[in-house]
Amino acid sequence: MKKPAGRSPGEERLLLQVLAAYRQGYFPMADPEDGRIYWYAPDPRAILPLDRFHVPRNLARLVRRGVFQVTFDRAFDDVVAVCADRPQTWIAPALADMYRALHRLGHAHSVECWQEGRLVGGLFGVCIGGAFFGESMFHRVSEASKVALVHLVAHLRRQGFRLLDIQFLTPHFHQFGAEEISRADFEQRLAEAVALPVRWASDVRNLEP
Repeated sequence: MKKPAGRSPGEERLLLQVLAAYRQGYFPMADPEDGRIYWYAPDPRAILPLDRFHVPRNLARLVRRGVFQVTFDRAFDDVVAVCADRPQTWIAPALADMYRALHRLGHAHSVECWQEGRLVGGLFGVCIGGAFFGESMFHRVSEASKVALVHLVAHLRRQGFRLLDIQFLTPHFHQFGAEEISRADFEQRLAEAVALPVRWASDVRNLEP
């Protein structure tokens, strides 16, 4: 991990604790009512198998048409801000700050979709070794967040990632082949993934998925 330049020992210690919690299978969410942050490790746990990721036919056509310009880490702070800007949000200001700090350390990344220079969709997550923990996504134009997901999975495959955690199974992710596994199984896969010497790559370009 990069040294957190300009941070106090207390802040550095906190970020190390956050990464340690992720390595153990926990992730934070704030209570939408009072903003208090809690850590969760659900059983079962939802993942998107990278080797069996399914792209619906209509979405595959949309990706091939290149309707959106897709970038990586160009507007991380903006993606987090848009994801947090909802009437009922689990991304409290303290969590948003935490993700931005992790991004500066190289442990959080975003995928953005643009249309005519406007940010119209995207997603972000935390990255440790060969594990990517999907946190949130948004769209302002139909299908934009799905296109971002397709490009994310393509990038993770290229780089040799082993695990894509999505926390909870929803109908939205079911169409991509998401599945639930036991907490014990997840922890075993997680331990193997975070130990891999995998890099996100700082020179990502708009590559074809």
